[in-house]
Amino acid sequence: MTQWYVKDISKLTAVSVQTLHHYDRIDLLKPSVRLANGYRLYSEKDLLKLQQIIALKFFGFELMAIKKLLSGNVAMAEHFSVQAKFLKEKAKTLLEASQILESAIAECGEDKSIEWKTIIKLIEVYKMTQQLEHSWVKEIFNPEELKQYAAFETELKTNSTSQQKADFEKDWSNLVAEIRDNLENDPKSANGIAIGKKCMHWVNGVYGKKYAHLRTKKFEKGFAEGKGLEDAGLTPEIVSWMDKAMDAYWRDRIYGTLDQVGKTSSDTLLNLWSEILDDMYGEDDARKKDLYDVALKDENVSAKAKEWLRQLPK
Repeated sequence: MTQWYVKDISKLTAVSVQTLHHYDRIDLLKPSVRLANGYRLYSEKDLLKLQQIIALKFFGFELMAIKKLLSGNVAMAEHFSVQAKFLKEKAKTLLEASQILESAIAECGEDKSIEWKTIIKLIEVYKMTQQLEHSWVKEIFNPEELKQYAAFETELKTNSTSQQKADFEKDWSNLVAEIRDNLENDPKSANGIAIGKKCMHWVNGVYGKKYAHLRTKKFEKGFAEGKGLEDAGLTPEIVSWMDKAMDAYWRDRIYGTLDQVGKTSSDTLLNLWSEILDDMYGEDDARKKDLYDVALKDENVSAKAKEWLRQLPK
């Protein structure tokens, strides 16, 4: 039976080592063979699963959705049907955008009366999106998300003073430097959790609740897969440590809140839980529901806490 080290299977499948490590961390694909010296190898079964992951990514599925699909506990055909519809809508959006631009150009050429505020706004969004399309974010956002990201960057530039921008950059630089200094330390320690909290405080301060879904996708499909690291002053090692520290922070916060079930008033608990959901996922209701499902299966969550969760409105 053929077996591969991570570098070998990376060359075989054209999936980066960083991406394979990320799949390992999130329990999407773990090397199933462990040698006596502690090294782990990928088996032929692992290779087949990786090929399935590659195929599902090609069709635009998110990693969380791929994990569910490959668990074998969902109706694959139903999910494929939904994704096919999404891809059709994506194609339709691109076609409509092209038609709008062609219509605007045609009207300009005929000297017809045009709402200049509308056309200028259209051009601004178009130019911004074009700029984004030529950067690494084009690989992670769909057309609608690119438009939202363009709006986010425009709002950030418009609503931030020069001093605020300088402060953002300085705080980020200091945060990255602190992580670099702690790479040899456990990101799940109390200090790691504290740094994870600082990371989330910074990104939430920049993206807010409105654009939290873009923040999450930018990290998961961008930085975590090795894209845009140089632009943000990051390295794969820093991203990996940061990911673990933020995960530890969220776990500490979630477990700490659920441990209060039966000890704190229901209203207080509900407020704390709602704050966690909003801080983690903003207005992304689908991911919020996924967190409920994960918590209900977590052995570290008490039966009393699970019962409390089941009673909450979804």
